[in-house]
Amino acid sequence: MEKRDFSKSGPRIKRKANAGKNTSKPRQRFFNKNADKKTMHDRPFKDTTVKRLGFSPFQIRLIQSILSSVLVDGKPLDKAYAYWFAKVKIQALEQGFLIKQINAMFRRLSFYAIVCCLKRPSDLSRHINWLILAYCAEQEWPLPDIDAEGFDRAGLKERIKIAKEDELLNEGCPVWLNELCTKELSDKWPQERKALAKEPSRYIRANALKTTRENLGHVLSEEGVVTRPVKGVYSALEVTSNAALFRTAAFKEGLFEQQDAGSQLIPPFLDAQPGMRVIDACAGSGGKTLQLAAIMENKGVIIALDTEGWKLDDLKKRSRRAGAFNIETRVIDSTKVIKRLYDHADRVLIDAPCSGLGVLRRTPDSKWRDLRPRIIELKKIQQDILSRYSQMVKVGGIVVYSTCSILPSENELQVKEFIANSNGAFELLEDKTLYPSEGFDGFYMAKIIRKA
Repeated sequence: MEKRDFSKSGPRIKRKANAGKNTSKPRQRFFNKNADKKTMHDRPFKDTTVKRLGFSPFQIRLIQSILSSVLVDGKPLDKAYAYWFAKVKIQALEQGFLIKQINAMFRRLSFYAIVCCLKRPSDLSRHINWLILAYCAEQEWPLPDIDAEGFDRAGLKERIKIAKEDELLNEGCPVWLNELCTKELSDKWPQERKALAKEPSRYIRANALKTTRENLGHVLSEEGVVTRPVKGVYSALEVTSNAALFRTAAFKEGLFEQQDAGSQLIPPFLDAQPGMRVIDACAGSGGKTLQLAAIMENKGVIIALDTEGWKLDDLKKRSRRAGAFNIETRVIDSTKVIKRLYDHADRVLIDAPCSGLGVLRRTPDSKWRDLRPRIIELKKIQQDILSRYSQMVKVGGIVVYSTCSILPSENELQVKEFIANSNGAFELLEDKTLYPSEGFDGFYMAKIIRKA
């Protein structure tokens, strides 16, 4: 995590002399792995998320466990969710409520650290209960009865008021991120910073192999899921209700996938046609691969490549559910896998590994580690991948290079360098950047033609 004092640009908040002492007790297991299974798995659910302000004692114990997995054990937030929601079975409405609140904590972790009279977000690893109290106080909920020895309750409302006056704190922006994006995006950064501080919308993609967007909306409405069409993205619906999407019959039947609306604009940008040979060079678990299969009407061949075999195994399962049968998977376990495919494809999608700064709203825990050293390495990897993987397209074919970053150094500058080093073999046809301030997640895409 970042070690700099992120509050230096804003007001300093005084605290009592004993407030900053490490008076916390050794970390406890909030949920014992041998706990009574009936209590953990069969507990009757009551919809208290609307009728009562704040968290129930059960919810607090679960929140403590999830926060501990991330802040103490260093697990990614999505992995912590997967582990604890598999271990502690609760109904979807309650699960969604907890995810919403915990994500909000992580989006503004620096804000809550200052409210707790701590210097850095990393200090919250020793004071998880302090974080919960600060969050409840800002929500104007009753403070829960939890062990928080040393927490300075005096002046809590005043500290919240003062912290909100600092833009970086109120928008949950660490100093390293502000410095990097100010340098790269200049006066465009403040509006993007503000957008990245907001809760993201929820989008799904209608699977054209099995349904239409209009029919999907009707089917979901019968299951109690409220949606609306997304302007400018023909395959997208925005989910506007707090629904358990993955427990619907529509999902089990493969009628949709959860995918940001901005991400859904990338596969059509490749202009793949039915019958073509297409390579998804960094397929991962295959969200864009499945969309390409739908665009191609299951005709032709899509070769999905990735360095992680488990991701391709996940793609196979998703393909069966989606009814996508023109997809082959290959693990990149040596450079030979790529070389054997040189001059092989009509279209190549290179969804390159990147910083992920365009999707920070969905991975709010990631910004509390200074990613600048990692970005330096990523840019070398991007240039190498673009240079080698682009050779898989035939002369006259199209390559699309894409990222979920909004940094020019990962996007247009990478493409510019690649074109300059290609000795006329490749030419940029079109590129575009989708910014978070426009409503979707942040993405970049560049359409490149091979000429020789």
